[in-house]
Amino acid sequence: MTSTLPDRRNHAFDPDARLAEEILRGQLPHGEWRYVAPRPMWAALRVSLRSAPDPQSSQVTEALPGEPVELLWENAGGWGHVRTLHDRYLGWARLDELVHQPPQGEGLTITALRAHAFAGPKVSQPVLAELAYGAQVFSTGAEVVEENHRRWQPVELPDGRPAWVQEVTLSPLAATDPVTFALRFLDTPYVWGGRSAWGLDCSGLTQTVYAACGRELPRDADQQHKALHPVETPVPGDLAFFPGHVGLMLDARRMIHANATHMAVTIETLGVGDYGSRLQASCTRFGRWPE
Repeated sequence: MTSTLPDRRNHAFDPDARLAEEILRGQLPHGEWRYVAPRPMWAALRVSLRSAPDPQSSQVTEALPGEPVELLWENAGGWGHVRTLHDRYLGWARLDELVHQPPQGEGLTITALRAHAFAGPKVSQPVLAELAYGAQVFSTGAEVVEENHRRWQPVELPDGRPAWVQEVTLSPLAATDPVTFALRFLDTPYVWGGRSAWGLDCSGLTQTVYAACGRELPRDADQQHKALHPVETPVPGDLAFFPGHVGLMLDARRMIHANATHMAVTIETLGVGDYGSRLQASCTRFGRWPE
């Protein structure tokens, strides 16, 4: 048994209910614990994971449509304690927003920052779902339909509903770098706990941008701080860290970040203007992806 409890953002245990995931056996304080094994689930839509099983509690992260999650346990109110698999982050989600099994067709990844799934192959058809970069839809095997020089792909949504997306939203993502990809999110709304172009927070932006470049970062700013090598002088693509905040450096002084000051993704120059000066004064370090 360790003297320090595991990080509850990534390790599932409830001291009040004496409930914990099986992997923590032997790592928790002595006493009667009931250990459970996680069950696979998938996000049916863009699912908000919250700090507590209460719609008024704060959002801690999101699961994108079609992303796999693990269900640890559930309560009588229709909430489940779940973990996103890509970064092993925990939160509470509504069980009716999850599915036990996604469609069996080939998974297709949305590469547009934002997209919609429609009820039919026409932009005037009802919108069935909001999609975002990284979300998954599933091929039906049916042929693409052309309409007014647009190509429509028939798909199934993660919850099994038939839908149509424009083929352009599935176009392969060209090789990119963190700076180029981050700039695509400029002016995206700031949303606490968000991790899509419909709204994201500071670490959601840096995590998403690095993932597009094949670099897997943990969810929160302090976790990302620990994952990167400290450097004195930043180069494009390095991260800049502040108390409870993170941004991505465009060059030695300019930084792009999702922030609650402007409620959007903006660019600041460290040391310039009131906000830039405050940021420079509070910067704790720069971090670089280990080569």
